[in-house]
Amino acid sequence: MANEQSEVANNTDQIPAGYRSPLLNRDGAAEAQDSAAQVGTEGVAWHYGSPLVEQRIFETGTGLVDRSNRKVISVEGPDAPAFLNNILSQKVDSADDGFSAGALDLDAQGRIQHTMQITVVDGVFYLDTTAAEFDSLLAYLTKMIFWSDVTVSEADLAIVSLIGQEIALPDAVFARRVEWNGPTLIDVAFRRENLEEGVDKLLGAGARLAGLMAYTAERVKALEPVFGVDLDDKAIPHEIPQWIGRGDHVGAVHLAKGCYRGQETVARVDNLGRSPRVIVLLHLDGSAPQDPAPGAQISSGSRVVGRLGTVVHDADYGPIAIALVKRSALGSELHIDDVAVNIDRDLLPAEENEQRGRAAINKLKGL
Repeated sequence: MANEQSEVANNTDQIPAGYRSPLLNRDGAAEAQDSAAQVGTEGVAWHYGSPLVEQRIFETGTGLVDRSNRKVISVEGPDAPAFLNNILSQKVDSADDGFSAGALDLDAQGRIQHTMQITVVDGVFYLDTTAAEFDSLLAYLTKMIFWSDVTVSEADLAIVSLIGQEIALPDAVFARRVEWNGPTLIDVAFRRENLEEGVDKLLGAGARLAGLMAYTAERVKALEPVFGVDLDDKAIPHEIPQWIGRGDHVGAVHLAKGCYRGQETVARVDNLGRSPRVIVLLHLDGSAPQDPAPGAQISSGSRVVGRLGTVVHDADYGPIAIALVKRSALGSELHIDDVAVNIDRDLLPAEENEQRGRAAINKLKGL
């Protein structure tokens, strides 16, 4: 199919730069301020007056978190499954309606360029990502169409997340259960014009509003990074072990699918080595006058061994953070400037696989 016969839309004005969610008009809603105002917090409620109390909702009931500042791309058409399968790290060429999983766009060296969640509804592939990644991801997908018979456009959808107990869901464009190492998480996508109506129905079914701060604390404990805050321009998939699909765990990277950009690095690391860094949970010194900022250098003695990501206060643990740290430093005493930080060693990743390639090399060497 000729390229000019493929319809391509590039409507990036549905969430303008100054996006403000209508849920910010709800009682007690407050946006993130000062150091909490990180990438991905813009335009939605950081809390509704009691951020630490709101996190407890996830334990006893159902918290509703406004994540409508994310943006969504729709990809549809006869060639959509093959088109996306050739570009992304996830296997989607045989995805049925209802399929949902994470996916990555990598560069030729296997470094992460974009992160997203994919959901398939009525043959349409919905890719939602952060507002910071949206424009470049949409431009890249559009550029890669060539002769494919696909339509790539912005979808006018708003996402809210339900965390905790499951409740009855109203009609929505889609609802998906998210695979992560946190409490039960279901994302619900409404048309933007129906956002408040949909939220009111969820509240009527028993959900309670909780701010993005409460969600972020659970995200940090689940070691789920956000592009632009927790991942730098050198990050590769194996630095986030749960993103690698193994067995029944889908993850964001399918290890047995066909060729895609960056696959060589993924395969080499999986079969022959280990990523030089790995994502960890840090416990910060709560007595420090202020929290360190994302991007701060993590050191062992005089040696820089890592990079700080999202910092948030948890209802149980106090100040915690995501960090990318060199594997060689996991057993060392770490600090940020003069403040000591501790790795949560219970969450350190296990060896991911038997590394058949490395085993074969060692066998040839007689090791």
